[in-house]
Amino acid sequence: MQSAFWDQRYAGDQLAYGDTPNDFLRRMAERLPKSGRALDIGAGEGRNALFLASLGLDVLAVDQSEVGMRKAQRLADARNLTLRAQAVNLQDFVADADWFGVVSSIFVHLPAPLRAAVHHRVGSWLKPGGVFVLEAYAPDQIERGTGGPKDPSLLASLDVIVGELDGMMIEHRAALVRNVSEGMFHTGEASVIQVFARKK
Repeated sequence: MQSAFWDQRYAGDQLAYGDTPNDFLRRMAERLPKSGRALDIGAGEGRNALFLASLGLDVLAVDQSEVGMRKAQRLADARNLTLRAQAVNLQDFVADADWFGVVSSIFVHLPAPLRAAVHHRVGSWLKPGGVFVLEAYAPDQIERGTGGPKDPSLLASLDVIVGELDGMMIEHRAALVRNVSEGMFHTGEASVIQVFARKK
């Protein structure tokens, strides 16, 4: 999906995916560092990036939507949270090696070659001991109609995702059905995959 699609989705006053953080990210919060730098990819309107900032992390939110990133920055300013929001296509995003303590990817569904490239880069972006938190829709989510892409090529199995994180320690991996209630576009029983990985 192109940036124009997401700009339109985020153009309204309402937050398309709500203002509360993703449930899995929130559950993993106690396992995250209490300070340092974090990167939230595919950040949308910033709900998960803002949550990471509220934990005391120095957060960079990136998304291809200029509209979403401007909204995220406004929300951060209104909440007195420190956040840097950058509109960029993940194809073009560059970060220093060993820079982040946390990278989060929440319902970010990319074409397979780009997804594999991004997941490979996560290993270089993270500092040793840094963590990667991912929740995404599973391939069989297509049949449910409760959120996520309609193009099956944008969905990957748990084994595929874990395989793209070669060299990282997988501390949690799960494929499950759970109720997702995140704004108007993610609502209902959903097939998801979850990964919590740590750089050695």
